[in-house]
Amino acid sequence: MNAPVLEVSALKKHFPVRKGLLRRSAGTVFAVDGVTFKVAPGETLSLVGESGCGKSTLARTAMRLIEPTSGTIRLEGHDVTRLSRREMQPFRRELQMIFQDPFSSLNPRMKAGDIVGEPLKVHGLSGGNEKHARVAELFAQVGLRPAQMQSFPHEFSGGQRQRISIARALALSPKLIIADEPVSALDVSIQAQVINLLMDLQQQRGLSYLFVAHDLAVVEHISHRVAVMYLGKIVEQAEKRKVFGNPLHPYTQALLSAVPLPNPRVKRQKRILQGDVPSPMNPPPGCPFHTRCPHAFEPCKSVVPAFRAVAPGHEAACHLYGVVQAPPQT
Repeated sequence: MNAPVLEVSALKKHFPVRKGLLRRSAGTVFAVDGVTFKVAPGETLSLVGESGCGKSTLARTAMRLIEPTSGTIRLEGHDVTRLSRREMQPFRRELQMIFQDPFSSLNPRMKAGDIVGEPLKVHGLSGGNEKHARVAELFAQVGLRPAQMQSFPHEFSGGQRQRISIARALALSPKLIIADEPVSALDVSIQAQVINLLMDLQQQRGLSYLFVAHDLAVVEHISHRVAVMYLGKIVEQAEKRKVFGNPLHPYTQALLSAVPLPNPRVKRQKRILQGDVPSPMNPPPGCPFHTRCPHAFEPCKSVVPAFRAVAPGHEAACHLYGVVQAPPQT
């Protein structure tokens, strides 16, 4: 197996909460709390979960847009966790990001061609006619006309603006792109176009994606592997077909039961979760999901479940699975 493009180990991001005139500490938000995962070359790993579970914070921390509290981030084997801004710059070529809002992530005062060409200028890779030709090529790759390079962001539709963001991310020929809910702000028909574009680019360039989303239909279409997050932790991780075909964690089962089926004759048993998501400032002891879990029993309330292999290639953090199951004999 090839070495992972991105490897995150025991990553944490905690935000202190301060109140009053003296800005005294009033608590801590445990946004990301000990997350470990890998993204292989040419693979799409999707992070899914409810809003507020820490997906976007994890993506931005892995990107080093937010400084981690602890843990390790390795990019192609290089530890980039504590690099300075100057030391990090060469690694930016290998790691790019597509943001959720295709309008606020683009400078409204810059022409679209200048936005896409800016990374080339910052890294000193090309200029003048060479840069213009490279930007025109990128526009064509993402389905835009080179003539649109002279237009400003407000002159494009939402889907076109997201294509500009994708072209900008591709400018430095990165190995990995972190996509933070890149289609959630778009119409459904435009979502399909952007997702298909990302998949085509992955095949053409051998890209790896860390794909953040809450739309499970989109995740099922684009992913190779899926990691399910709840309250700052990954609670289940496996290949797409295993997560969607045989979800093990009660939280994953509840998420999938809420997905509508395209066949009205097929009925799916709904798993309605009781209560609200606990506050990340005051997470419950033991399993973070035990306050809403229909299968919770005594150890869940006091002992944090280990994230372990429950079946070959299928990991979960749940006390319902106390031992590793051996692979079947052939």
